[in-house]
Amino acid sequence: MNKLMAYVGKYKKYALLAPLTIIGEVILEVLIPMVMAMIIDVGIQGEGGVPYTVKMGLVMVGMAVLSLVCGALAGKFAAQASTGFAKNIRKALFDKVQDFSFKNVDRFSTASLVTRLTTDVTNVQNAFMMMVRMAIRAPIMLIGAAVMAVSINPTLSLVFIIALPVLGVCIYLIMSNAHPRFEAMLKKYDGLNARVQENLIAVRVVKAFVREDYEKVKFEEAAQAVRTAQVRAEKLVILTMPLMQIMMNSCIVLVMWFGGGMIARGTFAIGELSGFISYITQILMSLMMLSVVFMMQVLSRASVTRINEVLEERIDITDETADPNLTVADGSIDFDHVSFSYSGDEKRFSLKDINLHIKSGQTVGILGGTGSSKSTLVQLIPRLYDVTRGCVRVGGHDVREYKVETLRNSVAMVLQKNVLFSGTIRDNLRWGDEHATDQEIEAACRAAQAHDFIMSFPKGYDTDLGQGGVNVSGGQKQRLCIARALLKKPKVIILDDSTSAVDTATDAKIRQAFREQLSGTTTLIIAQRVTSVMEADLILVLDEGGIADMGTHEELMQRSEIYREVFTSQQKGVA
Repeated sequence: MNKLMAYVGKYKKYALLAPLTIIGEVILEVLIPMVMAMIIDVGIQGEGGVPYTVKMGLVMVGMAVLSLVCGALAGKFAAQASTGFAKNIRKALFDKVQDFSFKNVDRFSTASLVTRLTTDVTNVQNAFMMMVRMAIRAPIMLIGAAVMAVSINPTLSLVFIIALPVLGVCIYLIMSNAHPRFEAMLKKYDGLNARVQENLIAVRVVKAFVREDYEKVKFEEAAQAVRTAQVRAEKLVILTMPLMQIMMNSCIVLVMWFGGGMIARGTFAIGELSGFISYITQILMSLMMLSVVFMMQVLSRASVTRINEVLEERIDITDETADPNLTVADGSIDFDHVSFSYSGDEKRFSLKDINLHIKSGQTVGILGGTGSSKSTLVQLIPRLYDVTRGCVRVGGHDVREYKVETLRNSVAMVLQKNVLFSGTIRDNLRWGDEHATDQEIEAACRAAQAHDFIMSFPKGYDTDLGQGGVNVSGGQKQRLCIARALLKKPKVIILDDSTSAVDTATDAKIRQAFREQLSGTTTLIIAQRVTSVMEADLILVLDEGGIADMGTHEELMQRSEIYREVFTSQQKGVA
């Protein structure tokens, strides 16, 4: 928790004001039983009479009102501090995730990151509020009430002095055993979020295959797993409450028993006994509050660990060795004995000893079977992953010499999974260039064969896409993503199977537009159709993580059995 305290930030003043007002509240609450005892012993039973009773009664009411004001202010300040603290942690987590490389993202599931940003931060927020309120209030009240009780009757105080260590040991044993159970519970939350996320993303597939009942069963299993984990964790923690009640009631019974005997012998006043019982109640209530604080700390401890795992994750792609003044001169690409493994294990290479030179402005087609590492190859160019061995150069320099922002601004990539964001079509296109004019946007959309279908919408470029672009087809989504990439005016553009959902005629028009408008841009096209790459300057044939062959269409038809088989089978399919 100490590592996260830095995120209190500008809300530190509220975090300090809350304990100060709580101290005022507690002091007043501790003094009220003493005033009440004086009213009984001096005003009612003594010589003070009604005037003294009224005067001290008004004093007690004033103290109660001041205590209420202090309590309200403490609640307000604690809420401001804790919500600000949570906001800063969420921002830090989100900012950290934005800096993640693909390898970092692979370590954490999306569902787990969502849980950490929501449930875990909420747990930490609640624990922080407990720290600035109950964790201050309870010890001060415990000490203050104990001092007042001892000052009234040291002998009778032995009752709670003996009870305190017994209770402390019991609470410690309960909390230490509860921590691993809360950790397991949060992992079940990850699983539940994963189920929900998967179902919502694939809701159309679920309905198309009429698998709603199957998904309901899966969700119920995940929800039941969360419930079971919650019950297992909380049934141990809730033992603290009956334990506290038993201890508090036992202490009160013993105080009444021994205190009543002292009153009968004339060694103890009724008002003093009343005040003593009030202090005993305050002491035991303080212990109950402390037990709640401990419970929240146990729950938040697991959440703090999970939050710190993200914040302390080492970013493997940084600008530490980059030259801030270096720019990408052209679109030439070189792979120099490049090998790559997702796990870093050199015995499990996905790419093996790739040697390749692509001239600036060339169009390169990439073919290969499923699992031949086509996407992996192109992801090394904008440094979405770092090579395990060898070197990738763009514009004549190792990609690690560029600042990541400089490199990626010069390399546009249309990923295999096309993603659009909520907002208008125009908003999404300006991801490529936030300052693009309407004319530039239209030109990019014409090149991507997207302008006509955009204008068929009533609002044209101002059409709202909805979350993830749910109201456009797969082919339309691909063309919008291509247009967005073109707006970057990149030195290198990579199309990772990004025309698979468009018809062959539209695909041909897109390739023709690329040849006419991107003559100086290096274009890499991963495709399943040979017709999409057969006019390329260079075609790579990948097989099992290596380059099986490379050349033009005519050259590969003569010497590459893999290429020839793919071409022949696809031509038969067309016929």
